[in-house]
Order: sequence, then C-alpha cells, then structure tokens
Amino acid sequence: MEFKTFVFYFLAAIMVVAALRVITVRNPVHAALFLVLTFFNAGGIWLLLQAEFLAITLVMVYVGAVMVLFLFVVMMLDINLDRIREGFWSYLPVGALVGVLMLIEMVMVLGGRYFGLDAMPVPPAAQAGFSNTRELGRVLYTDYVYPFELASLVLLVAMVAAVALTLRKRRGVKYINPSDQVAVKREGRVELVKMAAEKE
Repeated sequence: MEFKTFVFYFLAAIMVVAALRVITVRNPVHAALFLVLTFFNAGGIWLLLQAEFLAITLVMVYVGAVMVLFLFVVMMLDINLDRIREGFWSYLPVGALVGVLMLIEMVMVLGGRYFGLDAMPVPPAAQAGFSNTRELGRVLYTDYVYPFELASLVLLVAMVAAVALTLRKRRGVKYINPSDQVAVKREGRVELVKMAAEKE
C-alpha cells in the first residue's frame, strides 16, 4: 500500500469516527469540538487531492470562524440537555433506516464504474507556475458561472427569508416607528406647568 493511500484511509477513518461522535456525544461542547476534528481531517483529504486552496478555506472559514461562533453560542446559552434528548430513541429507527439507505446509495454511486480508479486516474503533476486558486476561479466563473449565480441567488433568498421570519409581527409586542421618533420636537416631549408654591 502506498503511503498516500495509507494517509487517505487514516484521515477518512478519523473523520468518520469524529462525525459519528458529533451526533452521539451528550455534551454539545464536545460535539462542536468533534466537528472541528472532522473539518481538520476533511482539509487533510483536500490536500491529498491537490486542492490546497479549498483545504485552507475549509480550515480558516469553518474551523476558525464558524465553529468558534458555535462554541461561544453553545457555551453562553443555558441548554437543557434532558429536554433535547426527549424522543431521541423513538426517532432512532427511522433515522437509522434513512442513514442505511443513504449509505447504500453512496456505495452504489461512488463504487460504480464512473468513480473507480480506471475512470478517475491520478491527475498529472502540475506544471511550474500553476496556481490552484487561479484555475479554480477560472473554472468557477466561466464554465460554472450560471450554477454559481444560481447558488448565490438561493443564499440571498435564504437570508431574506430568515430576516422576514425574525422580524414578523408578534402579538403583545410594542413597536416604535423610528421616523416618528426622529420627527419629535421639544414641545411634544416636555410640558412646562406653572404651579403655585405650597406651604405646610
């Protein structure tokens, strides 16, 4: 077995175990840390595939920003773990069935003739001065420009929907119109009343 193949199986095994621990561990902080380990191993596999830009982006964006935010949110919130675990075992058979079906589909797709070593041989060595980032940008903005724009449109719609759901009107909540606040003058806020002095 080649050293590169051994490293791939080693990183893949750690990644699968860490991903399973993300959904099976009881402590949410530990689950977030196992997800960080999963991202690190995924970045290592990207490096084996000679996609250095994607590997660095995965580590910097997800591990360095997103997961740190998750950890802060999980550690700051008072999460009731017993309430989260309610009904877990009742949904386990359905979840296990869906997981097994997804595993069978992945084996059928990735293990077929389209994704074998014969169909996807080892890419040739890169020439001198080859930029992985430049090639990725060229392919992304030329050959796949329409799917890229469509994905950005879907993300924009998701952002607008999240803001709309957050800002919807609720009963019993008092709202203040900012334009009315800005238009208020001193006469409308302060009223001077003359009163005679009172003595005991």
